[in-house]
Amino acid sequence: MHIDTLIAPRQLAARLDDPDLVILDCRFDLARPQWGSEAYASARIPHALYAHLDRDLSGPLSPSMGRHPLPEVSTLAARLGQWGVDGQVQVVAYDQGPGSYAARLWWLLRWLGHARVAVLDGGMSAWQQEKLPLETASSGESRAEAHAGRVARRFEPRLDEALVVSATELEGMIASGQIAGAEVVLVDARSADRFAGRNETIDPVAGHIPGARNHPFTDNLDAAGRFLNRGTLRERFAKTLAGVPPDEAILMCGSGVTACHDLLAMEVAGLKGARLYAGSWSEWIKDPKRPIASGTA
Repeated sequence: MHIDTLIAPRQLAARLDDPDLVILDCRFDLARPQWGSEAYASARIPHALYAHLDRDLSGPLSPSMGRHPLPEVSTLAARLGQWGVDGQVQVVAYDQGPGSYAARLWWLLRWLGHARVAVLDGGMSAWQQEKLPLETASSGESRAEAHAGRVARRFEPRLDEALVVSATELEGMIASGQIAGAEVVLVDARSADRFAGRNETIDPVAGHIPGARNHPFTDNLDAAGRFLNRGTLRERFAKTLAGVPPDEAILMCGSGVTACHDLLAMEVAGLKGARLYAGSWSEWIKDPKRPIASGTA
């Protein structure tokens, strides 16, 4: 099995006993950081291990960084090895449903050169709706005990630095007119109200980076919380890109998490080569000299 974008619940259910499959539960709630691990302990997809957004899929915070900095490569590679991931393993990530946290893991693995990674379309919600099997933690089971059944492997990262854009690079693009002139398209995956600066409940400064275009990650999903088909996604991103090639697109959001959902959706649509501004809005606003804008345009 080699799947590099989305996998359907029943497709995954048929491969649960594959020794070269690692399932990672990425459920998380920004307002309740422990909720995901508690939900994992309560019920999970059989054989799944838990990946915490703050502890496993992000690096240490610093005064100049955003809320979810990229993890250190060596640290993440070691964690992946502990989870039993090497170059031959198919990884499947899931969260509560929409895929925003699972997509972060999907992108991180792509960044480290591992293409065998997919997101469970519809997440735990879809899995439960289809009445597929669940595994419940034994009473008092620790995180380490849950992971103990997986044989560790050696994960060798092959970092693709071209997938990431820094704040300094982005400042240069704005100063040179590349963003304003639409040579490069900056796409913000936050909700429309946050992008416009009307309803900022997470970060201390509202608005968006001048010249950015809004493509909320929720626009990638249907009413059931599953990804839209390839053609519909392609049409929607075509409007956002407005003729600019996908490899000249930079994706961002509040902290570099939901932007990965847009990146995954673009991959599903066959629009390859877009990059991530990992620090995103929460990093951008750390420097008061950086320009900000508000409104929908």
